[in-house]
Amino acid sequence: MKSLLKFLCVFLVSLFFLGCATTGPKYTELMPTVSSVGPDTGRIYIYRTVVMGAAVQPDVKLNGEVVGSAVPRGFFYVDRKPGAYEILTSTEVDRKLSLLLESGQTRFVRLNISMGFFVGHVYPELIDPDIAKTEIQDCHYTGTDIKSSK
Repeated sequence: MKSLLKFLCVFLVSLFFLGCATTGPKYTELMPTVSSVGPDTGRIYIYRTVVMGAAVQPDVKLNGEVVGSAVPRGFFYVDRKPGAYEILTSTEVDRKLSLLLESGQTRFVRLNISMGFFVGHVYPELIDPDIAKTEIQDCHYTGTDIKSSK
């Protein structure tokens, strides 16, 4: 019985850490290789620092298009033309953030988690760049295409 309990504990801890981004390069490692924002586009970094609720990893949509997932300790970015954007995450409820993106501008959106009735809620929050650059340092890149501009 004790060995079964130990196995179950090890399994659950392993499962917990599988949900964390640990395979991509860290933000600090990737930044020297990332091209700067073009004059006719802006960049949005989307990141999640907390591991709490690791199993809750909803898609992140930008104006209805899936651009990534809310992976704990992970980040990705998208380059887009200036304009109005809505970032949406959905678990048992939809959580939205609206923002304006200007030419050459870089915005940072942190994905937070709160308790829900059945499932945690992941909600986007616009963060000051100075704070975000500190928070995102140890997050790992989870994007699929480094040159993800449209």
